[in-house]
Amino acid sequence: MIERRLRLFAAVCFATAFFAFSPAPQAQENTGVEQIEIEARPITAFDRRNADARRFGELEFVGGLVLQSKFKHFGGISGLLILPDGKNFVAHSDRGYWLRGTFTLDGNRITGIENAEMAPMRGPDGRTLTSRKWFDTESLTADGDTLYVGIERANRILRYRLHADGLSARGIPIQTPNGIRKLPFNQGLEALAFVPKGLPLSGSLLAISERGLDENGNLIAFIIGGATPGSFAVRRTDLFEVSDAAISPSGHLVILERYFRFLTGIHLRLRAIPLGEIRPGAIVDGKVLLEADSGYDIDNMEALAITRGPTGEILLTLISDNNFNFFQRTVLLRFVWPQ
Repeated sequence: MIERRLRLFAAVCFATAFFAFSPAPQAQENTGVEQIEIEARPITAFDRRNADARRFGELEFVGGLVLQSKFKHFGGISGLLILPDGKNFVAHSDRGYWLRGTFTLDGNRITGIENAEMAPMRGPDGRTLTSRKWFDTESLTADGDTLYVGIERANRILRYRLHADGLSARGIPIQTPNGIRKLPFNQGLEALAFVPKGLPLSGSLLAISERGLDENGNLIAFIIGGATPGSFAVRRTDLFEVSDAAISPSGHLVILERYFRFLTGIHLRLRAIPLGEIRPGAIVDGKVLLEADSGYDIDNMEALAITRGPTGEILLTLISDNNFNFFQRTVLLRFVWPQ
């Protein structure tokens, strides 16, 4: 009976954080870059019921980590970019903090994080996003040295140049379609993905809402810039909601989805949508690469990055948002997508 009550208490705490109206801002903000230490515990089995399994849907599990830090602003990871060298990365939390560091690697498996540092994200006037009440920095993508950050609560997109100004760079709002401002409060921009040269829709920024729905119940999305700007929709199925997206070298928009229910726990899904199917007015769906429930070693997976490995293989790296909740974890997972 006691164990059952503890499980119920943990589920209530998880749901409270998962559906929270907003993360509480800190009373006093740290205004500079701070070096931090991140501890990493390996995850060797993705399926808790079958430790030897390596193939899951279309993907092969490489390995994972549970990340922890004593730094009070560590956690809530909702965006991730991995540089072409495959080691250095930039991430951010939904409470408006940058995280930068270097992965240590054993082949394609990430074994730890070195040289980690965090700093508050800043707006166009140099003030921190938290002090501006621009809450819920949920998405991150890049066009070369230019980074784009989506702010869900404010339904804005900021442009950053970290290579020039480091983590103290100022975010400059970019012009966005009117439909973005009309997205539901706290259910707006959740995923951004910039399409590089050589792929359909190159030069476009793709933006997907978390729960902004069209008249048919599908997720509202936008093509910003490029040759064919406009809006499209991502078919919503099985109550999943988009939490991030990234562009694969294979020519796909890969979307990360999740949902939580008291009776069944947290769920994860990855879908791959051919970029050639995305156009103004289209309703796109794509194929499922991976689906997992609470029987797998997952948490509230919120961030997705896609890179190539040393021999050209496509790597998908996911990180979870722990909602700064004692009962949740910051989980990093890596998969190979065989082509």
